[in-house]
Amino acid sequence: MIRYRMQPLAAGILLAFSQAALAGTDTFFIPLTASAVVTVPNSAEEFTAPWIAPAGINQELLTSMDEVEADATQSVVRVPGLGSGSSMFDMIAYDPSGRYLFIPHETLVGAGASRYDTWTDRMETLFAGNLEGINGDWSSDWGAFDPATFTPAGTLLVAEEWSGTGRVMEIVNPLAPADKIRVREVETIANVSHEGLRFSADSKTLYFIDEWNSGAIYKVVFKQANNYRAPGVTYVLVVDDYAGDPKLDYNQGSNIGSTRTGLATWVPMTNKAGQPLTQVSPFMNGPTDDPYSNPETRGGRAAADELGGTPYGRPEDMEVGQLANGNEVIYFAATSENSIYSIEEAGQGKAIVRLFASNAATPKNMGFAPTSAAMNSPDNLAQDVHGNIYIIEDAPNGSSVGGDVWFARDVNNDGVAESIDHFLSLRVGGSEATGLIFNPANPLEFVIAVQHPASTDLDAVPAGLGDSIWSFDLSTSGFPSP
Repeated sequence: MIRYRMQPLAAGILLAFSQAALAGTDTFFIPLTASAVVTVPNSAEEFTAPWIAPAGINQELLTSMDEVEADATQSVVRVPGLGSGSSMFDMIAYDPSGRYLFIPHETLVGAGASRYDTWTDRMETLFAGNLEGINGDWSSDWGAFDPATFTPAGTLLVAEEWSGTGRVMEIVNPLAPADKIRVREVETIANVSHEGLRFSADSKTLYFIDEWNSGAIYKVVFKQANNYRAPGVTYVLVVDDYAGDPKLDYNQGSNIGSTRTGLATWVPMTNKAGQPLTQVSPFMNGPTDDPYSNPETRGGRAAADELGGTPYGRPEDMEVGQLANGNEVIYFAATSENSIYSIEEAGQGKAIVRLFASNAATPKNMGFAPTSAAMNSPDNLAQDVHGNIYIIEDAPNGSSVGGDVWFARDVNNDGVAESIDHFLSLRVGGSEATGLIFNPANPLEFVIAVQHPASTDLDAVPAGLGDSIWSFDLSTSGFPSP
């Protein structure tokens, strides 16, 4: 099946790295009132409409493992013996033209990246590990690639989360033929459990997180724009009034009730030459573990603790936008807290941390019919051309209740949402939604992946659809004009 979906190149380049427009559009759809009921693997719904969506929001299957593996001219990562976790499509990245999708694979070992051409409907593997990580040899292997970010320099960053050694890898030439792809490690970024990985509007600052129940928020300011191998200054975020113990989980001991919002300081972890200011080097490779039970764990975690980095409950994905006052803002999801935070850059090394949205504190579907759904385990974030934030749950996984996507309504754009409105619900058994991202060349279109559904396990589900990518069209939904 050839689609040839031509996209406007100039518009894509214009939108891809520009600062997001001021957020604040009202809800443009009639919110859902309940989560989906999860279906059995390979149901008709999984193949044709895995999402419950409001009226006017249309979904289309772009590609799936079943389609790719039925075509000898295509390829995708599938690691033998990992069942439904054998491919693990994760945080999709677009190239600036809107033509190509880049998919990192969050597999235990043998992780890599694939590229999907939306014009020709073809997937191909760009690189993958040699599986030796299972024996402790990570020299030519990678694990659990979660984030993927197309850089202002035209390269692609992917990074390891829960497996591997916490490395960030750069695909130097992501648009080259697959057999010409070059990959190198970026050793100027601290080793943590990477998920959120986003550039500032200045193109020199990269924000990132440590996905841990005592996880900190970081940034690195590179000395040279578009050169991520040159030394930079790495910082960790410390809330000024935080009085807990950064070595503990966010909800343990003195961290219970401790202040983790308000005025904050970006504390340097390295000097201008990129050399550590801590006893533990933040650039040490290692497993993801508690540094106080395993001193060989990846170094960014222990280095942040040395400096009092404020801990959050499994911070995961993040987005960078702009508030109504013109200041840059970083949003991040704290999965264990069922919350989203915003960090406003205040200049002179200062920031302001706010609770942007939470299941407990933020109204749902305000002004509309209520929903019975709860915001549970928010994981990924996405941002549209207006700067509105979308919150994607780490669900349904094994639950009979579908995983949801929420629209965060922040009409006055102050970094605190007035409502979270029920946008989508996923009904594919064993799966979770991931990688929602808007097309930089077409603001009325976004894509999202169905990750690790039960149907990826071909031993249990013969001819299973498997991990898949879906495109959504908002052109008849009432979505505000860009």
